[in-house]
Amino acid sequence: MCPTTLRLPAVVMVVAVLVALAGHADSSPPVEPAKVVLGPASHLETPDDPYIAVPAAERVTAPAQRWSVNGHVSVQVNIAANGDNIVGDAANEPSIAVNPTDPSRIAIGWRQFDTVASNFRQAGRGFSTDGGETWTFPGVLDPGVFRSDPVLDFNAAGTFYYDSLTDAFSCWVFTSTDSGASWGSAISAYGDDKQWLTVDRSGGPGDGHLYQNWSPYITDETFNRSIDGGVSFEMPIAVPEQPYWGVGTVAPDGAVFVAGQASYSTGIAVVRSSNAQNAAATPSFDQVTVVDLGGQLSGWDGPNPSGLLGQAWIAADHSDGPTHRYLYLLASVDPTGPDPLDVHFSRSTDLGATWSVPVRVNDDPAGTNAWQWFGTMSVAPNGRIDVIWNDTRNDPGGLDSELTYAYSLDAGLTWSGNEVLSLPFDPHLGWPQQSKIGDYYDMISDSTGIHIAYAATFNGEQDVYYLHLDPPELFFDGFESGGTTTWSATFP
Repeated sequence: MCPTTLRLPAVVMVVAVLVALAGHADSSPPVEPAKVVLGPASHLETPDDPYIAVPAAERVTAPAQRWSVNGHVSVQVNIAANGDNIVGDAANEPSIAVNPTDPSRIAIGWRQFDTVASNFRQAGRGFSTDGGETWTFPGVLDPGVFRSDPVLDFNAAGTFYYDSLTDAFSCWVFTSTDSGASWGSAISAYGDDKQWLTVDRSGGPGDGHLYQNWSPYITDETFNRSIDGGVSFEMPIAVPEQPYWGVGTVAPDGAVFVAGQASYSTGIAVVRSSNAQNAAATPSFDQVTVVDLGGQLSGWDGPNPSGLLGQAWIAADHSDGPTHRYLYLLASVDPTGPDPLDVHFSRSTDLGATWSVPVRVNDDPAGTNAWQWFGTMSVAPNGRIDVIWNDTRNDPGGLDSELTYAYSLDAGLTWSGNEVLSLPFDPHLGWPQQSKIGDYYDMISDSTGIHIAYAATFNGEQDVYYLHLDPPELFFDGFESGGTTTWSATFP
């Protein structure tokens, strides 16, 4: 654990010495751009504690609860076989997959700590066959094997993939053909810390390809792909600007985009590969844009002292309307001024070449010193942009956080009022021998609504929850105002 808690960019240290010499010859070789070194070293996903086996028969359990706020119900996922909460464990950093052919079939993966007495984590996994009303946790994927950074995604036919990082800083991908009820053997996928997996569902030449990006902790080659549905992965290649702490997306035309904090510039790097969808071609990157999102990614402070406070999210608009092929970028960033963290958004209407001036999604007054952390984004098939984050605004001077939601129906030009989705929780409870509640949440927007996987401490310990939101359009047709009893239950 790092002995001090720092906010980026203090944590992200530029390793360069700029030497100015009088009369330096103009013919001297150009200075290489300074590369950012990720830090602190304590963030690296390595086992510090031994594995402590906790047999199912020895687990202490207590009745699990369904937590409801404003009609929004959070259902615990990491539960015992009888549906009880497992006392004394920890679960965080969830990722989610929803079967597009049957949205009632859902899977969530997470970092599972069988006991808070050890920070040894494994690949937790749960599945639901009834739209998230109930969950089954059949046990971790590899008992006794260190695994972290779970990332789930799915293809258009409903095959699920689970990307998992091991202590050797390599990634392994599991495949499920039954919506997460069972998983096949792990396939080596190369990789490194803070990886992300993106599956092409564009219907184009690359449909079914798996694209993986990661942060350059161990290697400078930070991208690869599988063109055979996860049976094998190609050798990694370098990415311009080496974006880190971010995700990927596939545009409607099959172009692949990766976003993350830029390694050689100030801002969020967005890089594009137009030919990664071509199985016969070696992927290359034909566009690099560094976006000013009004602040930098942050971490190791406040509500999450030993982890990130969010990552960079990029998503493509696959709707059939005028915003088709727009790109959206969002992150919790450390802005100028007294606020420690805000959720900022920007959009591109020209396939990532240029980006709009960032806007602030959280609607609390500026200068309230609230933390809006773990900003997360997904886009619905009709183009609606959905955003969640943890928000401390209702605990002035404290860190108790509430899961909060906002949406945009006009490609990010305007945003809804912010809505609280959860009870407040203390993110400093239940630490499993590390001072964090993971590094991210995850969400998926589809025609049925918004599927959210998040972690909270309602039970006094870290647990993973599933929450489903109906599409906000169901309750708004553009004419009613005032009391919600007169709102329409049909789409406009």
